[in-house]
Amino acid sequence: MEVTEGDIGTVRAFNRFYTGVIGVLGEGHVQTPYSLTEARVIFELAQRKDTEVLALRRDLGLDAGYLSRMLTRFEADGLVARERSPGDARRQVVRLTARGREVFAMLDERSVTEIRGLLAGLPAADRGRLLAAMRTIHGILGDRPRRAGRDVVLRPLRPGDLGWIVERNGALYDVECGWDRTYEALVAKVVADYVGGHDPERENAWIAESGGVRVGGVFCVRRDDDVAQLRLLHVEPEARGLGVGAALVGECVRFATEAGYTEMMLWTTALQRPAHRIYERAGFVLEEEEPPVERFGDVVHGQVWRKKL
Repeated sequence: MEVTEGDIGTVRAFNRFYTGVIGVLGEGHVQTPYSLTEARVIFELAQRKDTEVLALRRDLGLDAGYLSRMLTRFEADGLVARERSPGDARRQVVRLTARGREVFAMLDERSVTEIRGLLAGLPAADRGRLLAAMRTIHGILGDRPRRAGRDVVLRPLRPGDLGWIVERNGALYDVECGWDRTYEALVAKVVADYVGGHDPERENAWIAESGGVRVGGVFCVRRDDDVAQLRLLHVEPEARGLGVGAALVGECVRFATEAGYTEMMLWTTALQRPAHRIYERAGFVLEEEEPPVERFGDVVHGQVWRKKL
């Protein structure tokens, strides 16, 4: 999809707005004599004992002359000390002095105070939405390493989750499979049927969260007295590979077993190969391949997978 002028304008407008919110247009960062860039350099130096100047410049994307003048001023103020690298005399290392660490502590404390004030002034719901949006931006644009699913939490449904399930399934299958709105309508019907005839002893649903952000969901519903059906498994693209799908499927299997079912089944299509690997690892077996039919604006090859409990 082509990036439009409107898209660019949206990002620029947000940048201008948020720059004003965090106060970096004033004379100093968090009401100090230091600019935002100077504060970033001090924060970075505080993370380690010694830092190569070249590495610092590359990490922060700063001009060599600009950084050199900044460090010269810091050195004159007693904030940093520079010396030649013991391993390579051509390289220069810099470290914060005791005075420099005092300045870092002051900057850090004032930054925390300003952020706490910003968040404390928001209603709890708005604060959650704001933090979730920030995590989303960081997850998409940042370089956070992908970790195992140890930070994934499964929780019961809350108000708003059902609408989110319908929306995300419709949007993802449109983008990834090219399916039309009839698939989203099917998801809405599955969700409505779950609510309308819900048996809490034999049916359940879960939302997966990572860092407080919804990253997936799944339903376990009654097929008949002996068979449970796994439905609407989905994992957000940015969370794939973190063990979210396996955790959701595993919870479905556990619940169905404890609820007294002797078998669990699911319907999927030949397109969902990543999901097939999750099902196989959970002990499901492909038992039936349906002939291709026209569904959701596509030709769909349905499959039925089963697992004995």
